Amino acid sequence: MPVIAPMPAARPARIPNQREGAGADEALAAGTTVDHLTETYRAHYRSLLGLAALLLDDTASCEDVVQEAFIRVHSARKRVRDPEKTLAYLRQTVVNLSRSALRRRILGLKLLSKPMPDMASAEEGAYDQLERDALIKAMKGLQRRQREVLVLRYFADMTEAQVAETLSISLGSVKAYGSRGIAALRVAMGAPA
Repeated sequence: MPVIAPMPAARPARIPNQREGAGADEALAAGTTVDHLTETYRAHYRSLLGLAALLLDDTASCEDVVQEAFIRVHSARKRVRDPEKTLAYLRQTVVNLSRSALRRRILGLKLLSKPMPDMASAEEGAYDQLERDALIKAMKGLQRRQREVLVLRYFADMTEAQVAETLSISLGSVKAYGSRGIAALRVAMGAPA
């Protein structure tokens, strides 16, 4: 009879120690956050770009602001405990970066010796473009808070409570800035009261 050699005992699966296990959990959580951020980017990039466009005046700056917002939220992903709030963080970051861009421009304009000439757009002849230009000009004439409330409320389609949370102001302030902003827009656009 042939002799059969016994099979070697299977090695037990290696159990990661606490330090390795925690790192794996963090990597998994970070991967989930990155995946959620990627989904948010795909779903909301255009709307965030539009939000920046209403606060700023040129496409390049808007794209820069939105890209920087995604970079900052990605860098701070460990602090974002609730992935569902990623969009809110991004909106707030876009608003804050737009403010910073406007501050830099104002400082730059103060340092310039002569004003820059206005550049006519190629679509100036279109009626829609004229209306849009008039609205943007009227929006720029509003106070900063009024403009931000109106942009978030009507362009980003946020509720008054969401606007209050995003701008860190009270709900009553949102209502007041909103109604005053609309009244100022009516006057600026020549609409009947």
